[in-house]
Parts: sequence; C-alpha cells; structure tokens
Amino acid sequence: MSTVSDSIRDRVRAVVESTLADEGYDLEELKVSQAGRRTLVRVLVGRDGPTDLDAIAAVSRSLSKALDEAEETGGPFAAGSYTLEVSSPGVDRPLKLPRHWRRNIGRLVEVPVGDETVTGRIEATDETTVTLRTTDGARTVAYGELGAGRIQLEFSRPAGDDEKEG
Repeated sequence: MSTVSDSIRDRVRAVVESTLADEGYDLEELKVSQAGRRTLVRVLVGRDGPTDLDAIAAVSRSLSKALDEAEETGGPFAAGSYTLEVSSPGVDRPLKLPRHWRRNIGRLVEVPVGDETVTGRIEATDETTVTLRTTDGARTVAYGELGAGRIQLEFSRPAGDDEKEG
C-alpha cells in the first residue's frame, strides 16, 4: 500500500470529522492509503457510552453516505472508489486523553506515574485529573503526570462490583 497526498487525507478528514461530530462520536484515528486503484480509509471512532456492532454499522453507513456525497461533488478520491473500514478501539489501546480515561471508569488499569507503575481501578475523572482506587486507597493524579495507561483484562470482577463494563 502506498500513501496518499496530504490534500486527499485532509479532505477525507474534514468529511469524516464533520459526520462523526453529527453522530456524537470522536475521531480517534484516521488512516488513508492507496491500495491499487482503490483508496483505503480506516476510521477508529469512540464515544461516551457503549459502542456495539450495531452502533459501528450505523456510523459506517453514515460515513459511507457522506463520503459518497463528497465524491459526487469532486470528492477526495483520485480513482473515484474507496474501501471504508470503521471500528472502535479495543482494550489494548493505550489511555492517553482525558476522554479515554473517562470512558473507562470502573476498569482496572496499569499506568506509569513518575518512576513507578501504579495498578488501580479508575474511580473518577475530571478535566485535569484521574482518581485510581489502589490497594493503598484512592490516589488522584494529574493527567500530565500519567504515562499511557493500559487496561488490565479481568476474567471476573471483584465481589460486589456491579459496575457495568462498556
């Protein structure tokens, strides 16, 4: 696969971001590349609340319609055809932005904080901090002090923990 020009990527990004904003989603990642005569558009989306397969399918239809309409008016694709792939981040995606932390309240994470690695459950977030429940109690840390957090897979939740996973 080869890369596409910045102008094509920028035009695709404009259509995708506008459509996602209308649907209540954030653009987490966009990759646009050339695969033979077709342009491959990979979109990674996120939002507050659960994102199931039906939601991803609806977003994919909206994006496809918007890209098709843009194409009818001299759109971004040189060859006139594209392949669209839409997905949401998996649990292996690092938590970097405040919205990533907010969307994972209740989950167990491991995160570098300064020279140590902290493991705890995300208890609360706001615009500047995240509060982790560790074995030593609650610990509130500014986002600027955090490294990239990693969700820890749990096969069973602690007794009495009825937080809904999303």
